[in-house]
Amino acid sequence: MFFSGDPSTRKRVDLGGRSSKERDRQKLLEQTRLERNRRLFQRQQNSAATKIQKFYRAWKAVQVEHDKVREKFFITYGKRCQNVGRHCFGPDSRFLCELLFFFNPRNGGDLFALSETCRLLQHFAQDTGDVIILFAGLDYLSNHTLVDHRMKQLSYACIRAVHANRSQFKKQPSWSESNLHILTVFLEAVAKLIDPELPWACGTISYLLQRSTFTLFREITLAAKESSNSQNMIEVSSLEQVITLVIPHVGEKPCVCQNADQLWSFSSQILSIPFLWQNFPHLKEVFARHQVCKHYVHQMSLFVRSQTKSLPKDVSAEYPSYACLLGNILEASALVLSEADSSFEMAVDLAAVATFLLEMLPPLKSVSRETNENSAMEDEEMVDVEEYNGNVLSKDLESQISNAIDPRFLLQLVNVLLGGIPSFTQKNSPDDREVIAVGTACAFLHVTFNTLPLERIMTILAYRTSLVPVLWSFMKRCHETQKWSIVAERSTYLTEGVPGWLLPLAVFCPVYKHMLMIVDNEEFYEQEKPLPLQDIRYLIVILRQALWQLLWVNPVNVVKYNAESLTYKKQPLDFLHHRVSVVVAELLTQLQDWNNRRQFAPSSDFHADGVNEFFISQAMQENSRARDIVKQAPFLVPFTSRVKIFASLLAAARKTDGSRAVFTRNRVKVRRDHILEDAFNQLSALSDDDLRERIRVTFVNELGVEEAGVDGGGIFKDFMENVTQAAFDVQYGLFKETADHLLYPNPGSGLVHEQHLQYFRFLGTILAKAMFEGILVDIPFATFFLSKLKQKHNYLNDLPSLDPELYRHLIFLKHYQGDVSDLELYFVIVNNEYGEQTEEELIPGGKNIRVTNENMIPFIHLIANHRLNYQIRQQSSHFLRGFQQLVQKEWIDMFNEHELQILISGSLDGLDIDDLRCHSQYSGGYHKDHYVIEMLWEVLKSLSQENQMKFLKFVTGCSRGPLLGFKSLEPQFCIQRAGGSATEEALDRLPTSATCMNLLKLPPYRSKEQLERKLLYAINSEAGFDLS
Repeated sequence: MFFSGDPSTRKRVDLGGRSSKERDRQKLLEQTRLERNRRLFQRQQNSAATKIQKFYRAWKAVQVEHDKVREKFFITYGKRCQNVGRHCFGPDSRFLCELLFFFNPRNGGDLFALSETCRLLQHFAQDTGDVIILFAGLDYLSNHTLVDHRMKQLSYACIRAVHANRSQFKKQPSWSESNLHILTVFLEAVAKLIDPELPWACGTISYLLQRSTFTLFREITLAAKESSNSQNMIEVSSLEQVITLVIPHVGEKPCVCQNADQLWSFSSQILSIPFLWQNFPHLKEVFARHQVCKHYVHQMSLFVRSQTKSLPKDVSAEYPSYACLLGNILEASALVLSEADSSFEMAVDLAAVATFLLEMLPPLKSVSRETNENSAMEDEEMVDVEEYNGNVLSKDLESQISNAIDPRFLLQLVNVLLGGIPSFTQKNSPDDREVIAVGTACAFLHVTFNTLPLERIMTILAYRTSLVPVLWSFMKRCHETQKWSIVAERSTYLTEGVPGWLLPLAVFCPVYKHMLMIVDNEEFYEQEKPLPLQDIRYLIVILRQALWQLLWVNPVNVVKYNAESLTYKKQPLDFLHHRVSVVVAELLTQLQDWNNRRQFAPSSDFHADGVNEFFISQAMQENSRARDIVKQAPFLVPFTSRVKIFASLLAAARKTDGSRAVFTRNRVKVRRDHILEDAFNQLSALSDDDLRERIRVTFVNELGVEEAGVDGGGIFKDFMENVTQAAFDVQYGLFKETADHLLYPNPGSGLVHEQHLQYFRFLGTILAKAMFEGILVDIPFATFFLSKLKQKHNYLNDLPSLDPELYRHLIFLKHYQGDVSDLELYFVIVNNEYGEQTEEELIPGGKNIRVTNENMIPFIHLIANHRLNYQIRQQSSHFLRGFQQLVQKEWIDMFNEHELQILISGSLDGLDIDDLRCHSQYSGGYHKDHYVIEMLWEVLKSLSQENQMKFLKFVTGCSRGPLLGFKSLEPQFCIQRAGGSATEEALDRLPTSATCMNLLKLPPYRSKEQLERKLLYAINSEAGFDLS
């Protein structure tokens, strides 16, 4: 009854919140589950062991039976088959039945017995001349089931024997020549057994194909290729004979063979062997037969996308199976396409297969090196190349692929695909065949363009095929009927929802652009080749709409793509979007250049419809999509809008210099009669940062006295205009002028000035400074020289602006109907500078290379290149270096050469008096209705254009008006009353100005004649700032 102190009777409490009974239940369930799984696993083990024992006992029993039959066979027929006679091959003999039952290709005795059987077969067949009688006797129809079965077994046994001993090719010392010949005997026997004339040929080949015989052939071939022994070449020749007999069995009448599984077919197993045709030249001819090639290419087109990963194991990392397959197909297909009966269907399948396999290729290093070597002549977009760390192809395999897609192959393929499509047709909508042809050809060429160097293939596509007119006719009709969607629906390359015009534009634009680089002005404008000018206007509309859609309406992610980047391989459709946006922009740029030479379309045709104030405001911001569009396709934006963007960029650059507004540390003092030398000596010593700051100028007149006036910007404007006039004067020797009085660097400037290159760099800086400060200078440059500021290459069509006579001579040569070699022209050019003639070779050894009809086109373009690019390369390069000290390339890339000239010098339209009057201010008692002001505007309107420009320079320091009109003039033009009251002394004064303030100080003259006389005297006095 009382507490005893023993704690053992205390109640146990589980603080975990669960009862012990629940925990024991979960443990029991888990133990039961594990026990059940253990018993299941034990049963599976027992079942597996039973099956293994069953199969082993069966195999052992078969081996015992094989041994019994083998022993009996050798007793009956002899170890060397010496007891075998002709009758042993007949249907009643057990000889073949027993041999094929126990034959083991790993057993030396069995191998020898089979080889002796094959020798006897050849011997008896040669004696009788009839293989059918040898095996079937006189009644084949009664015994055909047995005979056909034996032929299948015997053929397969011979192939297994060769395959099992293929490794012996590498062990020449241990094998005698006679032993190696055994393998050839096996293959010759197979060739004898599957002769097309034999009634069991199709059945035997079907049997072999169902047992993946091509896989055995592949492994035999690869083993033989590793040895260069002449005996092996005999064996390879025999193997070629066997494969040659097998591959024509493609299931077409009279052949009744079933097609093999694509994974084990000829296409997968044999065509993926590296450089197959080097070892099997005759096989190439058989494969190139129309029906054979058509069958296998069609089979590949059905399975290549789904089963590429199931191709045989690569021979090595440098020889992937898919690349070897591509190289072999392309080489053989060239023979097929050269035949007159090449079918459209086969060409479609071939292009589809080649397109897919080309996209799988890693970057071709040899091609990349070739492209980089040739890129010096082109101004390509700089891209960030993603480093490729994967496997690369061997040089030999790269060469095989790139050489196979040669101009002849492209010509044949494109002509077969597009040959039946008219260039000009009245049909409203393309039919299915036309859509398939265009889609297939464009997909193949698009991938080819991104794999191989364009220089090798563009000319053949442009001038030897109808690609451009056919594609244009197709695109025009699709656009008119709004049928672009059918291209994507019928294409195996595009996915659903992708615009159908992407592929045609990806091919049409670069090919047509290449044509425009070679065609001359007469062909383009007068003969309207290759497209009529009216069609070109329509083309511009299509290209503009497509480009705006790609860049602004439905843009893809902005990624820097390159043919060597992994992204190009991983995202082909995104790359296609990017590629089309690039080539369309390039073609529109080139068409705009042609339009600037001789206008055939209004400039508004190039402007996108969606450009508005929001777009312009976005384009003024860094890293915006609108800014990127202006960089890539500036022609989409009207010129005045681009000028606003340019002005905002300059303003932002000037604002970064905080010291501009208050202090100026850069002051120069120049003599008016030595303005160029003084400016060169003082400004050349300034750094880039100093050049961006304000520069104050003090003039010294002819008497050595500093001119009056404080430089608030107007004196600097006057300085800039005077120094440019002096430097760009042709009498100074740095520049020459064309027949149209346009300036370009003097190729012989080094003969005139020792420091000519330093002067060119200085002048580039001066021009950039003028643009940086918003100062217009009246310097008319030649178009081909302005191209150098944009780092563009000049071509034949730019030559008329430099030397119209030379251009006419070259065009005469281009269209010369006779033998050009009779003209005794060589690849040299004669330079004539200041009476000194020098002969220069256009290519190494050019003085010994005569111009012929074959090399005449390169000669013409080399002449144009020499005159437009090579002669002035040093001068242009130094001028560009100075120019880019202040003005970034991307800023002026917004403008073409014609617009750039306006940016430098302003419009040639003259002074717009009404615009100036609308944006003028008045002070000192003047107002817009004052009689003196009324007289001033009347006088200005009556002045000649030359005097109007002098007036503008007098009051603003520049003879050209602002590009955006006088509303953008800073500060605004102001007319101030001078002289107080209208006394005689005040009226005798001349008008004065403060150009830094854009201010005209005008006395209150009483008559219009007096005002005109005084004003003309002031603006023509050229007295500098002494008047003020």
